[in-house]
Amino acid sequence: MTIQVYTGKNLEELLKSVAAEKGVSVEDLTYTIKEEKAGFLGIGGKIEAEIYCSKDIESFLKNYLKTFFTNIEMSADVVVENDEGFYRINVDAENNAVLIGKNGRALQSLNTIVKAAASSEFKKRIGVLIDINGYKQEKYKKVCSLAMRVAKDVRRTKTDAILDPMPADERKAIHNHLAGMENISTVSEGEGNNRRLKIIYTPEK
Repeated sequence: MTIQVYTGKNLEELLKSVAAEKGVSVEDLTYTIKEEKAGFLGIGGKIEAEIYCSKDIESFLKNYLKTFFTNIEMSADVVVENDEGFYRINVDAENNAVLIGKNGRALQSLNTIVKAAASSEFKKRIGVLIDINGYKQEKYKKVCSLAMRVAKDVRRTKTDAILDPMPADERKAIHNHLAGMENISTVSEGEGNNRRLKIIYTPEK
């Protein structure tokens, strides 16, 4: 998909027209003006703009993954949900284990590729999280349970602890899970694939 270019007499009319066509409000549109020519006495003006909305991002993500699965000759059901500008994608394929990979590494790589493709297409950072048949939700439960046990030890011993490296979404899940815990705070440390979560004893909290 390439972002569609629309032409109109002026920006206001153009945005109203595109919004009506897409079935969204003008406020839901994102646009980049490509060319604008002023008319004489308000007559003959012309504007060209790239315009898209969240529905276009959803369509791009779904089509991108469908093409991916077609190319690797694997059937899969893909559902894309827009969570206030963050796109959650649920996939159920005929071979989920292969897509997840060891310790979820294949899934993480797929997520990175799809996120990069969408961000490049729409020229802005697009938040994407792919889950395969509930794998991520189950993983969140496991890492949060582990982190809670570690946090209790940190609070008891007053000694900070560092967890093993993990993806950003899993670190975020733990951070949110421990956010309300008394005397405990969390912070990420390290770079790239070695980034990990540190659980800190915080007496003033």
